[in-house]
Amino acid sequence: MNRQLEKFIKVYLGLDQAYDASGHLRPTLFAFKEEYVDAVKQGFEELLRDRDFTVEDYERLTEVEFDDEDSLYEYLQRMYQYLFEGQGEQPVPPN
Repeated sequence: MNRQLEKFIKVYLGLDQAYDASGHLRPTLFAFKEEYVDAVKQGFEELLRDRDFTVEDYERLTEVEFDDEDSLYEYLQRMYQYLFEGQGEQPVPPN
């Protein structure tokens, strides 16, 4: 995971923000410089492809818990689709 994605996840997908589905996340990301947005996108693609981030890693970074890697990666895939493919509503982690 590149540092841009790590910072994005920590700040915007952390416990304080993770359950806010108001739809502000995509416009917030795209308000940053194009280089940052591209780095976050590339980081997401690598993370989803390699699947080397565990639920424990995610919890340490965000304080958000997932039952298993499958549910974590399903959420991250939906977040990628929301951010970069314009799909649906902003996802939230399972309760």
